[in-house]
Amino acid sequence: MAGYVIDTYAWIEYFRGSPEGIVAKGYIESRETATPTIVILELRKNLVRKIKEGKETRKGAEEKMDYVRSASTIIDLGYASSIKAAETDLEMKQKVKNWGVADAIVLSAARELNAKVVTGDEHFRGLRDAVMIK
Repeated sequence: MAGYVIDTYAWIEYFRGSPEGIVAKGYIESRETATPTIVILELRKNLVRKIKEGKETRKGAEEKMDYVRSASTIIDLGYASSIKAAETDLEMKQKVKNWGVADAIVLSAARELNAKVVTGDEHFRGLRDAVMIK
């Protein structure tokens, strides 16, 4: 199914058109991608914040969210995935300072799909499961 799980960091940079976003573009537009629902939550939160700051329009935010849904398979966090993400979270908290639950969900999803996380989030640096875009 997916060769790459796209993290929030990669989506944000992709939409910004930053140098990291240009790197992410190759992965995102490969159409071999999946995006966990936690990333949808984080991305939407980021866009709503930008709307409130006057840096994004509602229409632009909706177009971005629609694009994510059309360009990537959306992965729901079900029961079995939650169990695996919990185990991943406990494992990674011992290895990485300030590791977050959202990171665990993303990493766990990638591992379940035998895919790589596309990100610039420093929490993933050095992991064989990640492709760093910065």
